[in-house]
Amino acid sequence: MKVHRMHTLIPRPRLFTEAEGEFVLNGTVAIAAVPDAVDAVATLTERLWAGARIRVEVVDQAPTGIRFVMDATLAPESHRVDVATDGLSITAADAAGFLHGTTTVLQLMGDGIWRSVSATARTVTVPACRIEDEPAFAWRGIMLDVARHFLPVREVLRIVDLMAMHKLNRLHFHLTDDQGWRIEIRAFPRLTEVGAWRDRTQVGADDATAPEIERPHGGYYTQADISEIVAYAANRGIVVVPEIDLPGHSQAAIAAYPDLGVPDADGHPPTVEVYQRWGISPYPLNAETSTVDFFRTVLDEVLALFPSVDIGLGGDEVPSGAWEADARSRELALERGLSHPRELQFWFLDQLRAHIEQQGRRMLAWDEVLEHDVSPDVTVLGWRGDAGIGESLRRGIPVIACPDNRLYFDYRQSDDPREPIPVGVVVGLRDVYSFNPVPEWATAEQAVLLRGAQANLWAEHMEDARSRDYMLWPRACALAEALWSGPGGAFEEFETRLQSHLGRLDERGVEHRRAGGPLPWQERPGVGGRVQEPEQRQQEIDALTAAIVR
Repeated sequence: MKVHRMHTLIPRPRLFTEAEGEFVLNGTVAIAAVPDAVDAVATLTERLWAGARIRVEVVDQAPTGIRFVMDATLAPESHRVDVATDGLSITAADAAGFLHGTTTVLQLMGDGIWRSVSATARTVTVPACRIEDEPAFAWRGIMLDVARHFLPVREVLRIVDLMAMHKLNRLHFHLTDDQGWRIEIRAFPRLTEVGAWRDRTQVGADDATAPEIERPHGGYYTQADISEIVAYAANRGIVVVPEIDLPGHSQAAIAAYPDLGVPDADGHPPTVEVYQRWGISPYPLNAETSTVDFFRTVLDEVLALFPSVDIGLGGDEVPSGAWEADARSRELALERGLSHPRELQFWFLDQLRAHIEQQGRRMLAWDEVLEHDVSPDVTVLGWRGDAGIGESLRRGIPVIACPDNRLYFDYRQSDDPREPIPVGVVVGLRDVYSFNPVPEWATAEQAVLLRGAQANLWAEHMEDARSRDYMLWPRACALAEALWSGPGGAFEEFETRLQSHLGRLDERGVEHRRAGGPLPWQERPGVGGRVQEPEQRQQEIDALTAAIVR
């Protein structure tokens, strides 16, 4: 039995009405568009030519053909698609709405439209219908860690394309960590001359017995690269949100500029390399005013490259032992009226928060910041289970849900022992699809503070694009639907649509995980993981978050 193409759409539209007939495209098609649809027209033009050898002729008016129509009464990102036998229209109020409507139309065009090139000219049909759609959540994201393993520009752009294909709209770009500094800062060239490179790398999960491979690894993005990524994403309706992780996770920066670190017992700057192990480095930044000024300069360059209002400043997993053991750090804590040296973490973030707020930006920080008083102008990333999400809502602080036990895409996808370097609890396709970012107990006022959610793709165990493909897809398909269509969908019905949708991923060359588990070349035999059961992880979460729950 032939499946109507509506029953292959991902994310699932809110309203779909079938009609009789179809719109037929071949040869040349006329397109009339408003200015805000320019990126959508470019996307459609590219796909029609690549996938079917159909040319586009842009005209002032198109009584037949394809029309992009402005309707300012529609909500941001929402769209309406009307298909008849003599043409189709995409109606929206903004550029993002036109792009999302175009994605829907491309999915309705059936097989072949996502391929890089069609060997011959062919006819494409779109079934007659009406679709009305809008997102359930404003923030629908993926966090891409390029610090642990660098990803070339071409592969970042490929992920952006795949995100756009699923109506995801935030790329959280984790650019710095202990294991690498990945963004050019012209004021401080050693951040990339030294901080972007390590001479060896741990293989396997983070315990003392995991071996290291004696192979250099590194790379960084020039400012021209960053500008390209940001513009490329913007043309596809995606905001790139940078993160400079501070004041912990900073060993790569300290390796480049030792004066940024806490002095040793003799008062000398620490001599460290870019971290070759996974886990948390014991070296935080020092809390001198000169170090804060250093990162004000760094952030000035970052802000000039990224128009995103949200700017990630990290704030997670900051080891305070070095401050506690250092007389100068203890002195600074007293001078600043802090009750303990560990509070230097929040003092440091507050200085940089104020700096970016003066330039109209907003701090994005991991949920450890809730151990301190947090301004409602900050957005929290709730990552340690549900605790940070709930505490943020109770305090009236905006939050993005990314609980590790539901949305960490570096975690294993099943109990199958063949899963490559199995880490953490199982985060399976059904788990992701059933995720609801809003706690059941939240009031309507609190629910408004839940900006959305994102999957976090930490890359300790993902050396290349192929391994990232396996861990992202199709879980990111499930996340896209949960955040666009809203929670509560029927998983079995989603699975049925997913079977057709996986063909689109195949056309794009995505090496996604199959339902039966990894293919032989997707396995990592002999490389140890670190498996946890849900109860064990929840006990850790409860202990880790005890300080944030009031």
